[in-house]
Amino acid sequence: MSESLFTQTRISRRGVLAGSTAAAIAALMPQLLARPASAQATPQAVDEITIDLEVEPATLDPALTNDLNGWSVVHSVYDSLVNLSPTGEAEPLLAESVTFPDPLTCRIVLRPNRVFHDGSPVNAASVQAALDHIRDPKTASQVADNFKVIDKLTIVDDLTVDLALSAPAPWLLAQMAPWWTPFPASAAANIGQQPVGAGPFKFVSWTPGESLVVEADPNYPADSTKGQPIAKKVTFRFVPESSTRVADLLSGSASIIRSVPPDQASAVQDGGAAIVAQPVTGIAFVRVANDVAPFTDARVRQALNYAVDVETIIAALLNGNGAHLASLFPQGGLGYDPNLAPMAFDPDKAKSLLAEAGVGDGFETTMEITNSEPDPIAEAIAGMLGNVGIKVTVKPTELATFNATWKDATTAPLRYVSWRPLNDPYTLLSLVISNAGFLSRFKSDTLQPLIDQGAVEPDQETRAGIYRQLGAAMQQDPPAIFVNSLVSLYGVMADLPPW
Repeated sequence: MSESLFTQTRISRRGVLAGSTAAAIAALMPQLLARPASAQATPQAVDEITIDLEVEPATLDPALTNDLNGWSVVHSVYDSLVNLSPTGEAEPLLAESVTFPDPLTCRIVLRPNRVFHDGSPVNAASVQAALDHIRDPKTASQVADNFKVIDKLTIVDDLTVDLALSAPAPWLLAQMAPWWTPFPASAAANIGQQPVGAGPFKFVSWTPGESLVVEADPNYPADSTKGQPIAKKVTFRFVPESSTRVADLLSGSASIIRSVPPDQASAVQDGGAAIVAQPVTGIAFVRVANDVAPFTDARVRQALNYAVDVETIIAALLNGNGAHLASLFPQGGLGYDPNLAPMAFDPDKAKSLLAEAGVGDGFETTMEITNSEPDPIAEAIAGMLGNVGIKVTVKPTELATFNATWKDATTAPLRYVSWRPLNDPYTLLSLVISNAGFLSRFKSDTLQPLIDQGAVEPDQETRAGIYRQLGAAMQQDPPAIFVNSLVSLYGVMADLPPW
């Protein structure tokens, strides 16, 4: 019997809150698209809005995009095969239906009459072009292995493709949403600089170091689950200084700003603008490599968690935004267990565990962060670890170097990172935690069997139970310091159109 994962799935008006284009992809730009309760309520698009991003995207190639700023633009220009709702449910986008006739076969049927911005048709060949691009070694995509499970793509007809899978892949739709974005095969050579998609906005221009411009596609389908553009033209500006972004908003030169620091939220509101706090199905954590002593000992990694007062960090540095993680699975994501309590702040227990592990006199280590990460949180974590005898040097690292050295055993064993989306944890687990992960410096005989089971279990309820077991096991053999769930703060002009 064929199992249909979705056909014309429902979506609510507020579904676009969590993303400019794919709600569950990560709370990118909540005001670029509007999905009203009825077509008659569609707001009138304004002529132009300006959005300040804190980081310039390195590329507009979806296969190489892994950050919020890049996704903000990429998923404005492209439509994926599927969208994820705020609750993590698959929704049709370019695909009209996705079915699994059996656990090793996936059939994708495209919506008819969809076209790319260059006028060429969205068809099965463009679906294959996007997959080939992701898996091409020359592309060097970090997510190529996520699609390794596809043994063969067969074009059945102009709107239908069949995927032959090497193993059951219940997580496959969650990979399609951010990365499998069809484009014309003729556009592949320059897709990172001159993108051609089928999304709600057309690419216009990119001035490196300054701005990027897109304009609304007047032919974008009115019934799209993404919603409709609220502006005819959008200019993304690259503004790394948070104080400058806030000043831009309050002066009226920016309509929306990303990443408002919590300590500047009141200034935004006092200046007459609004703050939109959007919970994200994502997490902040400190990855702990266990390929170097003393982190080879699980007791040391447990001690790290007991040494950090996450509740105080959330209250004092995040203005109460976010929740203390009990594992790597946040609320709203598969594997979240409301009955699993976080590892409570207990410095005495941390010291006891360090003594049991033979490092009671303390030791020195390094924690890497990217230049764009919030230094006060990293410094607070380092200071709390210092209180139990672990002297941590916080080392800011340029983003490209940071991303290129995940697996380098000569680099810092600790790295403070954020990760989203985590509606389905497969990508994080397979890349960062699994023994053979492309970005992994972690091995665990306790966690690995559960990771492997969750990767192939087709029943989602059973799979969720496996991940709940995995979350509890993580507290015994921690791959990380579990910090907080993510909340994105946006500054928004008070007179922006309704959404």
